[in-house]
Amino acid sequence: MTDKKPAVLLLEDGTVFHGTAIGARGMATGEIAFNTGMTGYQEVFSDPSYFGQILVMTTAHIGNYGVHAEEIESDEIMISGLVTKKFSDGYSRPAAYTSLQKVFEEKGKVGIADVDTRSLVRHIRSKGAMNAIISSEELSLEMLMGKLKEIPNMAGLELSSRVATSEAYDVFPAPSEASFRVALLDFGVKKNIIRCLTERGCHVRVYPLSVTEAEIKEFNPTGIMLSNGPGDPSAMPASIALVRKLVAWGRPIFGICLGHQILGLSQGLKTEKMFNGHRGINHPIKNLKTGRGEITSQNHGFVITKESIASQSSVEITHLHLNDGTVAGISLVDQPVFSVQYHPEASAGPHDSRYLFDQFITHMKTNPL
Repeated sequence: MTDKKPAVLLLEDGTVFHGTAIGARGMATGEIAFNTGMTGYQEVFSDPSYFGQILVMTTAHIGNYGVHAEEIESDEIMISGLVTKKFSDGYSRPAAYTSLQKVFEEKGKVGIADVDTRSLVRHIRSKGAMNAIISSEELSLEMLMGKLKEIPNMAGLELSSRVATSEAYDVFPAPSEASFRVALLDFGVKKNIIRCLTERGCHVRVYPLSVTEAEIKEFNPTGIMLSNGPGDPSAMPASIALVRKLVAWGRPIFGICLGHQILGLSQGLKTEKMFNGHRGINHPIKNLKTGRGEITSQNHGFVITKESIASQSSVEITHLHLNDGTVAGISLVDQPVFSVQYHPEASAGPHDSRYLFDQFITHMKTNPL
């Protein structure tokens, strides 16, 4: 970038980082979080689960391979703002159609580069999740701290309604005829979740948050998918109550990320905000059913507590995070209902956990209407 402008990053605890403005000029606020993935920035930035967050990318170079038309997980840039060490205005990938800088300008997204992200991440890891503000138009720390104090905490914040569809729509498998009908509750779904279902012969009907049990029953689905999404699951009582009814209905259910948390809450489990969330494409998971390890893609700041599962005989833990022992998957005893805290569809990330979609298909085959 030839016209470098100053920018500042101010954290809730008063810590300041100075750098260079990238993207659009302006301000961005949200909870600061970091992602440890080495690739896949485009998929990450368009993941609805990141809505409301300022994202720190720990890999040194961002923007260097540009933007590809097919590597998006939604139609928008979902992060509130970006923090990076080195930002490339140009790109070298022949398949890219434009630069990340131009996309950020078009979408009005603010960022800051030339930041010591290693120092920043160490600070977040030791102090925990907190709100932050990026500014490339107003550099007065006193004024920025005043704005920062107005930002709500992520705990107790419902955000799915900001990113989920407002109307139901259908996605069909091609070119084969659909073998299954899946009702997908959209809490902020990634496109690749839908793709992983249609590739397996599913006709997917994506429903908004306002969907009723009667509307889903009218569709008569073979199975039900609970999608990923942003925010605090405990702030979604209507969705929790709906999922409780759907579980009692007896159809196969598969939940991912926020959908996993809402499923747990519907069964009397509890969730809590993590000191630092899991965000990256290299998180190790152990499948307690098979004993096998998986490297997974993750993006979450809340988790189901082990203690609440211990008091529920109808729920069992199926997967554990090997770094900190947190719950990474559950299933309901004697029911075709299961969920995971991570992202088996990946995009970006490894495909170690794609078998979970096949498991969902098996449940629908063995539990016919």
